[in-house]
Amino acid sequence: MAATDNIRASTETLFSGTAQRRSANMGQILRWLILFIGGVAMVMPIAYMISTSLKWPHEIYDVNLIPKEPTIENYTFVLEDGRFYMWFLNSMIIATITTLSNVLFDSLVGYTLCKFRFPGRYIVFIAILSTLMIPTEMLVIPWYLMSQQFGWLDTTWGIMFPGLMTAFGTFLMKQFFETVPDDFIEAARIDGLNELQIWWTVAMPLVKPALAALAIFVFLGNWTAFIWPLIVTNSVEMYTLPVGLSTFGDEADVQWELIMTGAAISTIPTLIVFLIFQRFIIRGVVMAGLKG
Repeated sequence: MAATDNIRASTETLFSGTAQRRSANMGQILRWLILFIGGVAMVMPIAYMISTSLKWPHEIYDVNLIPKEPTIENYTFVLEDGRFYMWFLNSMIIATITTLSNVLFDSLVGYTLCKFRFPGRYIVFIAILSTLMIPTEMLVIPWYLMSQQFGWLDTTWGIMFPGLMTAFGTFLMKQFFETVPDDFIEAARIDGLNELQIWWTVAMPLVKPALAALAIFVFLGNWTAFIWPLIVTNSVEMYTLPVGLSTFGDEADVQWELIMTGAAISTIPTLIVFLIFQRFIIRGVVMAGLKG
């Protein structure tokens, strides 16, 4: 009897372990399937963009992803167009300056709201957050009137000034500065450092992942911005890259192959920025996991 019971228990344990492993394998397969579908959904627009940039005009509306007659004539045309380099330079200047401005001023404001105790700081923080609830389309008219009054229309400054500081960046930096121990700040003050030195030499190195994330978001946002640069600029010389690419065609004939070619080339700086800053973001995620 005892032997029979032991055999039955062993059998039940074996089947139970097999069922658990099967369930775990099915869960892993499901996770990989979801990740694969999400990856395909993200890659397909890029693949379509590159595919269209390699097609002749008569193949644009062909559903085949692989061009029947691949060509680099579109890249040759775009790169030989002097306007493309002008628009590229405008976008690079605007995106770089606004990124540096956000990293500097958003971190300063975030540090002040986090590490200083003064009356009304919560009201200031809530007021900053409340601006996130205002759609950008509602701000376009005030921005335009301000630009008109100060003579900023059709200027680089006119394109940049709405994005030199952001409420999102301030919120992000404040939340990351919360993770910086107050003991470090107090020790630096005892050592005789002023507040700017503490912010730059003590706090900023500890929030590099947030700075990297902020830099990526701001750079991408300004590099791909279309509505505001379109409204505030009048001359072709002041166009940014997205606005300039939209001029490849009109209502009757849109040259999609040239637009996709310019878009494909314009992704190169965004990839470079991501590759530069991704290690800081990954390090931040890893450190957050170890901390937890």
